[in-house]
Parts: sequence; structure tokens; C-alpha cells
Amino acid sequence: MWRIIQTIGNLFWLWTILGTAWAWFVPDHFTWFITGKFPGTDVRLINLGLGVIMLGMGLTLSVDDFKAVLKRPWVVGLGVLAQFLIMPLLGWTVATLFNLPPMLKLGLILVSCCPGGTASNVICYLARANVALSVLMTMCSTLAAIVLTPLLTKFYASAILDVDAWAMFRSMVTIVLLPVIGGIVLNRVLGHKLDGVRKISPIVSILVIVLIVGGVVGATKSNIIAYFGVLLVAIFILHALGFLLGYGVGCMTRLAEGDRRTLSIEVGMQNSGLGSALAKQHFTLLAATPCAISAVYHCLIGSFLAAIWRASNPEKEPEADKS
Repeated sequence: MWRIIQTIGNLFWLWTILGTAWAWFVPDHFTWFITGKFPGTDVRLINLGLGVIMLGMGLTLSVDDFKAVLKRPWVVGLGVLAQFLIMPLLGWTVATLFNLPPMLKLGLILVSCCPGGTASNVICYLARANVALSVLMTMCSTLAAIVLTPLLTKFYASAILDVDAWAMFRSMVTIVLLPVIGGIVLNRVLGHKLDGVRKISPIVSILVIVLIVGGVVGATKSNIIAYFGVLLVAIFILHALGFLLGYGVGCMTRLAEGDRRTLSIEVGMQNSGLGSALAKQHFTLLAATPCAISAVYHCLIGSFLAAIWRASNPEKEPEADKS
């Protein structure tokens, strides 16, 4: 059973492509997830879904994980710094050079200001990268994003629209921080009793992300058609450069090969589901369009690199880099 779950998780890129194609031809099968609310409440399904993903992340974290960060703080810090320096600047630059319409430019900037995506951990596993480091970088960038995503979006997109950073911060607290803390507390209290939940949480995360991406693609199909060429090229360049520059930072700081791959994947892959939710909640559905396309691209590029890197084992970590 565990092998089946693992195989499903490893094929995340395939489910994203299939879900996107399905949503393209039958939008109603997905749009309900981004427009609907949980019965009897005002809670949006898309926000609830993201909360479930973050809760699942919290369930995999423990006090020992935070101790592990302290053993190699500079490497984790380097990854988080690269994430929030490289990608937002790239997002603004690409959107400006391609002269995207205001809402599409805002959406591209927003997704570039989001933290690393949970799918990056799967890609790191497939690429024979440092999975433990990937999890720690994802965790730290997600927590840092609670403050940095609203601030960076406001900084880079203020010329397009008056971005309410405080409102975005409140959303980040409810969608990201509280569920992650809740997961950590449950992990601390219940421990091994949650092993079964932890095993299926990646599948739930994949399902939610595919529903979000498919919903946005289905709802913005006409806009995607209208800006098809420029959007596909711009977003491809954003992620391709993200992967490349992430690896370059690892080379410049003389990290081990496995860590370079991890840095490349963590910088190149964004939490597009979070970007879609924030765009829809605080801006317009059109602004969520680049976020949906982003999810497809970073999965494809990441999977392509993983296939190449998997063919060779990374060199052993030099003594100087060991914790």
C-alpha cells in the first residue's frame, strides 16, 4: 500500500498535466472548488484546501526538525534568501519586459513572491537531491512568507495596484501559520498515532493542488487563449531562470552537488496554489491565471531535471560542508 502511495506522489507532475487538460475541456468539474464555500459557512473551499495542505506539512514537523535547522543554519538561510531575492526580482523583470497587462503582471509577481512549493520535496527525492534540506527550506520559506510575500508583492506591484499588505498578511496567518502550528501540536501530542494520516497527506496535497490549478485554468480559459503565447513564454522563462540561478548560487557557495540540486529546485518551484488563492481573494481571477500556469511549468521543468539528475548520484558531501 505504501509503495502505491509513494508512486502516486512521485507522479505529481502527471496528475497536474492531466488535471489541467481535464479542466480545459470540462471546466465545471473544477471551477466549483475555487468559487464554492464550505456548506453552512463563509469559508472558501480553496482556502480550506490550502489549510489542509499546511496542516499536513505541520504533521511532518517536530522539534527535532527545528534543531536540524540550527545545525546548518547558513545553508537553509541561503536557500530562503535566494528564494525571496531571486524569484520576486525575476517575476517583476519578466513581467515588465513582456509588457503584460496589469492584472497578469500582478499575478506573475505574486506567484514569484510565494514560498517554495511542497511538490519540491517530491522532485528533490526523484532528483537524488538532499530531501531533508528541501523539507527544511520549504518549512522555513513558508513561515518567512507570512511576512515576506505580502511585503514583496506590495513592493514590486505597488505601481500596478494599491496592494493591501496587511490584508494579505492576515490571510497568510489563517491559511499558512495557524494550520502549520496546529499540525506541529498534533504531531507532538499524538505522535505515531498519526502515521497513517502522514502517509496519505501527500496524496491529499496533490489532489488539492490539482483542483486549484484546474479550477483557475477552467475559469480563466478565455484569458489564457487571449494571452496564450506571451504568458507561456514569460512564465517558462521565470521558472527556467529560477532553477538555473538557484543552482548557480549553490555553485558559487561551493555546496555539495546534492545541496545544489536542492537549492535549484527550491528556488525554481513556487507554491502556486497559495498564489492562486491570494490572487483570487485579494485581486481578481485574471491575476490567478499566471499562478495556475506556473504550477504546470515548475512541475514539468522540475520533473525533467529530476530525470536527468536521477541518472547520476551526486558526489558525496565534502567534509567542510558537513554539519
